[in-house]
Amino acid sequence: MTRLVSVLRGAAWLVTLTLGLAAAAQAQTGSLSSLGQGGKSMSASEPVTFTADTVEYDRDNALVIAKGHVEAWQNDHVLRADRITFDRNTGVAAALGNVVLLEPSGEVLFADYAEMSQNMKQGVLKDMRALLAENGRLAANGARRTDGVINELSRVVYSTCNLCASDPTRPPLWQVRAASAVQDLENKKIEYQDAVMEMYGIPVAYSPFFAHPDPSVKRQSGLLPPLAGVSSHLGAFYGQPYYWVIDGQSDATFTPIITTRSGPDLDVEYRRRFNNGYLELNASAGYLDNSPQGTIGAKGLFNLDENWRWGFDVSRASSVDFVRNFHFSTGLAGDANVLSSQVFLEGFGQGAYARVDTRFYQSLNSALVSNWVPTVLPRAQYSYFGLPDSLGGRLSVDTSVFNVIRTYGANTRRGALTVNWDRPFTGPLGDLWKVTLHADTAAYDVSQFDQQPSFAPINHADDARAQPQAAVFVRWPFMRDAGSWGQQLIEPMAQVIVGPQVGDSQNRRYPNEDALDFEFTDANLFAFNRFSGIDRLEGGTRANVALHGAWYVGGTAFDGLIGQSYRTTKSNLFPQGSGLNDQVSDVVARTSFTPTDWLDLTARGRFDHKSFTPRFWDLVTSVGGPRLRVNAGYVYTTYNPYTYYDQPAPPPLGNQFYQARNELTLSASTNWGNYRLSTFARRDITNDRMVALGGDAAYEDECFILDVQFYRRYTSLNNDNGSTAVLFLFTFKTLGQFGYRAR
Repeated sequence: MTRLVSVLRGAAWLVTLTLGLAAAAQAQTGSLSSLGQGGKSMSASEPVTFTADTVEYDRDNALVIAKGHVEAWQNDHVLRADRITFDRNTGVAAALGNVVLLEPSGEVLFADYAEMSQNMKQGVLKDMRALLAENGRLAANGARRTDGVINELSRVVYSTCNLCASDPTRPPLWQVRAASAVQDLENKKIEYQDAVMEMYGIPVAYSPFFAHPDPSVKRQSGLLPPLAGVSSHLGAFYGQPYYWVIDGQSDATFTPIITTRSGPDLDVEYRRRFNNGYLELNASAGYLDNSPQGTIGAKGLFNLDENWRWGFDVSRASSVDFVRNFHFSTGLAGDANVLSSQVFLEGFGQGAYARVDTRFYQSLNSALVSNWVPTVLPRAQYSYFGLPDSLGGRLSVDTSVFNVIRTYGANTRRGALTVNWDRPFTGPLGDLWKVTLHADTAAYDVSQFDQQPSFAPINHADDARAQPQAAVFVRWPFMRDAGSWGQQLIEPMAQVIVGPQVGDSQNRRYPNEDALDFEFTDANLFAFNRFSGIDRLEGGTRANVALHGAWYVGGTAFDGLIGQSYRTTKSNLFPQGSGLNDQVSDVVARTSFTPTDWLDLTARGRFDHKSFTPRFWDLVTSVGGPRLRVNAGYVYTTYNPYTYYDQPAPPPLGNQFYQARNELTLSASTNWGNYRLSTFARRDITNDRMVALGGDAAYEDECFILDVQFYRRYTSLNNDNGSTAVLFLFTFKTLGQFGYRAR
């Protein structure tokens, strides 16, 4: 038999009386589980249970009246009120005073008066307010509930903004006000009739029909905020995205764009999640320069098992102009000069990593000829780092094979193997030692060798080489505790490397695919090879020395290093200005100074070993805290490694290749409550011109975001003489975003 349970919150002696009334009601009219069934008994699994301070039973009118902190629940619905009257004849529960209805979805409804029936699925509420997900607030003069899934509302207001604490009657920052609305609980949607958007109580927009997903919904098909603005390339443009939820694993976005200066464009994005990975596709098609144009991008990653996975990342475009004009909608990955694509397979093991991939590129810079850009088809690599062996050393192995092909330029096939064995140990005086055996081997087959990037004197070469080296590295730290003066560290460091002598004959015998760019600093002072790859190898007998010091006083830290490299013979392999072309290298140094938590300074430099003239500077400092933070950077180098290798290397002295790079960057950011502001600037001191500058100002609270961004590029990309971009972004949380862009 279904039971009525009444729990007393007042005096204990009323418990017996309340339970007696419940038993009498049960004996004469049946269980109160018939609530909402018009006198028909419900199943025992769906009883009405309630608690109250007092309970009264009107036998003549078949009423059960619960008063004081009343709480009734049925089918995961909970009804709370100061007073609830259960009418067993009509199956209606009438709630009065501080009415609260808790839904199974987590939604909370408030009302001054409510009548509920049919398992609380039917009802009428007066002066209804609803607390939704994501701080959503919904209020109406009246509401009618049907089948527990539809709420018909009259005189509706919706917002996610908190009311003013000092004046709750003051209008919120924004709200949607409508004559009527329908809240579809099953489809998670709110639809408004005669809707007005208000900002601080002032109407700013009107729509005869407006709808948005329930704030609890993360994915819902429908129109997204539009793209609108003006561009020097497109003129005025407008784009209207549509978001389509295909199923629980996939969705798509369609964005048609119309312009006044160029043709139309359609951008499509498709996303799908799988049990073992994901897939993302992006394609755009339009009409530009009197011809059809388009882009395509695809990205995917899939797990084969716990050790292996494969993936791809592909980006292609029909023309540079189309990407430049519609880049805000293409979603293509990569920098502004090159589109990069790859397909790969990789595996992970204990101390091991393997990868096979192919890479291809498309130039987006008119200064870089696409036919000169290489295709890597394929490349395979394997790396292993072993556990300590019986001698206390560790073995590491790196091996690779690749095939690089070019329409114009060198076609290179290379197989390489690098083996390294390290054995560290500690001396009797606290001195720390490490013995290293190192070997690099490579085999080459190259055609069109006399073209870029190597510009060798011959057209074809088949060659192989092996470069064994051995090194002993020692550092001897001396630490002193000076009491109130903190801790002080002095650490001499020295390394001796022995190997066969090599020279600039490498430039004539072996192609160069991975050692075109390098910078000699303290970071690679103790490296076996100062080049970035093994296509150029540093050999001979050499010694590297440095002095490392540190001082720690309370929260202040100072750390510095100065070092130099010495060779038994001069090397012509390194170009002039690199700091390594003499027997004695340039002096490299690094220092960092952190006196407080609001100041951090780091400086790196390289200085001519004869005149001590600076050849390289890299300075970075950060000052301030969350309220105001200023960052500054400075870079100077007499050797510019950034070139597209469209001329034989090394170029003659006086060539622009050796033009000093001298740049200054400055940025600042502040955060005050709901306000954020940041700005940056970059200037080329050598040519006395700006490179780029920009700023970002934003306001954000619980319901609204206003973000204004500005960016100005002074350098030319594809002869466009720079560009300017401005973005205004308005975000009404749970409703969407509206953006404005100009370039």
